[in-house]
Amino acid sequence: MKRFLFYIPVFLTMSAMANPATYAAESDTDVNKGIDLEELNVVAIKQTDVLRDDPLSATVAGRLELEMLNADAIKSISEVAPNLYIPEYGSRITSTIYVRGIGARMDQPSVGLNVDNVPFLNKNAYDFDLADIASVEMLRGPQSTLYGRNTIGGLINITTLSPLRWQGWRGMVSGASGNEWKASIGWFGKINDDWATSISGSFSYLGGFYRNLYNGEKVDKEKSGALRWKWEGHINDRWSVRNTASASILRQGGYPYESVETGVINHNDTCFYRRFLWNDGLTFNGRYDAFTVSSITSVQYLEDNMTLDQDFLPDPYFTLTQKQKEWAVTEDVVFRGEKGSVYKWLAGCFGFYKGIDMTAPVVFGDKGIADLIEKHRNDANPYYPISWNTRSFTLGSDFEIPTGGVAIYHESTFDLGRWKLSAGIRLDWEKATLRYRSRCKTGYEVYQRDQNGVLNPYRQVDIDIDDRDRLSRDYFNWLPRLSAIYSLPMEGENNVYASVAKGYKSGGFNTQMFSEVLQQRLMSYMGIGERYDVDRIVGYKPEYSWNYEVGAHLSFPKARLNVDMSLFYIDCHDQQLTMFPAGTTTGRIMTNAGRTRSFGGELSLDWQPISGLGFKASYGYTNAKFVKFFNGLEDYKGKYVPYAPQNTLFVQGLYAFKFSGFLKSLTLEANLRGTGDIYWNESNSLHQSFYALLGASVTLESKYVTLELWGRNLTGTRYDTFYFMSMGNEFLQRGRPRQLGVTMRFAI
Repeated sequence: MKRFLFYIPVFLTMSAMANPATYAAESDTDVNKGIDLEELNVVAIKQTDVLRDDPLSATVAGRLELEMLNADAIKSISEVAPNLYIPEYGSRITSTIYVRGIGARMDQPSVGLNVDNVPFLNKNAYDFDLADIASVEMLRGPQSTLYGRNTIGGLINITTLSPLRWQGWRGMVSGASGNEWKASIGWFGKINDDWATSISGSFSYLGGFYRNLYNGEKVDKEKSGALRWKWEGHINDRWSVRNTASASILRQGGYPYESVETGVINHNDTCFYRRFLWNDGLTFNGRYDAFTVSSITSVQYLEDNMTLDQDFLPDPYFTLTQKQKEWAVTEDVVFRGEKGSVYKWLAGCFGFYKGIDMTAPVVFGDKGIADLIEKHRNDANPYYPISWNTRSFTLGSDFEIPTGGVAIYHESTFDLGRWKLSAGIRLDWEKATLRYRSRCKTGYEVYQRDQNGVLNPYRQVDIDIDDRDRLSRDYFNWLPRLSAIYSLPMEGENNVYASVAKGYKSGGFNTQMFSEVLQQRLMSYMGIGERYDVDRIVGYKPEYSWNYEVGAHLSFPKARLNVDMSLFYIDCHDQQLTMFPAGTTTGRIMTNAGRTRSFGGELSLDWQPISGLGFKASYGYTNAKFVKFFNGLEDYKGKYVPYAPQNTLFVQGLYAFKFSGFLKSLTLEANLRGTGDIYWNESNSLHQSFYALLGASVTLESKYVTLELWGRNLTGTRYDTFYFMSMGNEFLQRGRPRQLGVTMRFAI
């Protein structure tokens, strides 16, 4: 708390938001609202043009605000929206998002992501750099009625800059401590009055912050590059089209996990994450007198490789390599009624298919064989000890996971003067199949100990396991939503609302548990293994929630103040949690908690009291606890849901000095991000206390060039972003230390 109080005078002296003469001009453009009027309707295909007119909690960040925060990926907006937390740990395969106590560390995402209307189905692809972001929308609460699977916590919409709206060259170069370098360049041009195109590229490099004691090398090095091509235009007076194609490549070290006991990172095996990502999204928009129609088609390809020292110790226990290739195709057709002032409607159908080919071998090393297998077996039967034939062997797992689904949805809205009532429903069917092969070929020698303690060869045991099978799951859901919004009889755009919505997150398969299943199968040869019911332990159920929410969107034009607030209660059934089963050495499992509940509130302020001065602030509170969860050993009823923060806080202040010469403006900015408490396990025995990170920037703007000096975590606050246990050992990942940098942007 003392540290938090220290920040208050910083904001009182730095002051606040942007110069309305410069910032508001940009914020009021359609680009920053995520709306396209004359060209293409980008984000508003399923929402109204102004989100504050909708009965939901939403935060919109425009281009200038994102540039001020150096935000080029979704992790950069963590805490900016209340109750939104995106921790940075592990590698970019870890794209965990928590909203209102809802989140997931592995497998299916809890928050959806759309880029230029194209949905990303795999959260392995969420964490990427994206230049030329025009706006980011964060919709909190279930969006399942309109968007379907895996939007139980909300939806993030990202819109990139349109070449129909802006033409010229744009570029950026940035350097920062930690040997971090970023660069991007893009050209936007019109072919004629109706057609335009853009092409852009970006590159980033991070030298790293954390060193592995075992070899003295930085473990969190990273380099990535991306290309994006976009074209859009008008086919005729009624139809328009947009296509966005992008490709990116990533090479990353990873997993700077330090031992709680020693306080250092010290593991012997190589860890890295490599990814290639390609996607193409094609959008057609048609406008008729009575309705509009949109077709959004996407094709995506993901290929990645996660290799890690799974024990994170300096001894050769075991390593995991998970390689996968995924093809995905989606189609969304949306009809929207435009005629009539009282009744409006929206209807659509959605279909998807994705196929995953995955290999996930676990390799046991000498120490793993000695301590985890031989010792275990020989302690149980010391008179007939064993010795493995080789000091390394592989537990092999291969998977094919085809998944597909279709859905139809509808929403009706009645505009009754000050009242606006909406009702929607979605019927969603999905089928997931798992074809697996588990194999292991190895062996060991059994010895007989005589009365003098001498070991004599007794027999050779050869192990040749090759198990194959097929599992499938079908899910059918109805996902309703009811809402009412009332426009208040006062100056400005003011309303209060109430909504009830059902959220849904699809089920799946615990592929990472197969190494544990196979290991226990191997141990059964020695009479000490545990028999798993594969069908039961490998599959996990869908997660469902009912979200009850009331809120208000208030504006006070004379005070130049906007206020958004909401209260929510979430009743969640079968919430998906990542756990390590008792006695496991190589696997982790997604399981379903019987029932959880979350309640809390959110408050956002945007105040521009005078020209050049203003404030932005957001605060979110979440109280998420287990109502019913017994894991067979311990009852967690009344405990906090792990990894979900109880509080998020964001405060930003700007003051802009205007000039008439070569230098157009000088802007001073400060921001504060706060998060916590975060409980690390179901028993709530360990937690991260609330912490606050101070950032600031100084920006010089000329006609074509902007220069920004910035800093993050200026006070060097020490905090942790992740905790886990492996073989009884505890590990933490520390958050990023103080970082100073400079960014230059140009637009010609």
